[in-house]
Amino acid sequence: MTEQNRPPRMNVESFNLDHRTVAAPYLRIADRKELPGGDVLTKFDVRFTQPNVAHLESETVHSLEHMMAEHMRNHSDVVLDVSPMGCRTGFYVLLIGDHTTESFAPTLEATLRDLVAADEVPAANEIQCGWGAHHTLEGAQEAARVFLAERGSWEQVSAA
Repeated sequence: MTEQNRPPRMNVESFNLDHRTVAAPYLRIADRKELPGGDVLTKFDVRFTQPNVAHLESETVHSLEHMMAEHMRNHSDVVLDVSPMGCRTGFYVLLIGDHTTESFAPTLEATLRDLVAADEVPAANEIQCGWGAHHTLEGAQEAARVFLAERGSWEQVSAA
């Protein structure tokens, strides 16, 4: 791509990532911010499927969100948020503190192992969830198994 037809630089970090050059599944730091008081936030891109090639079904995304948000907090007290990407290819995980992919990967791995062993999706009911019937334990577990099977290459983001 020449400089002339390169998309303009965007404010959102992931919009500046060439999604054609990545190889999912992967784990990468998407952003790191130092707050005015000196605290640091680290945002991870946890990519389950290959952008523009595959996506997670809506019920799978919803169940993964519930399960990762709940189970990840059993392994870390610095999880601020787990949010699905609108493109349904992965999640952003926001942590308090300055973290590396190497330091976060064991927490992610333990969380996904919990998901595979789970017998229910937490809070998948109309009292605790805005669409309690919109879940699939099996779909979330299959996505977690596929991600875990590639554990050795999580930190390889680029296909090149």
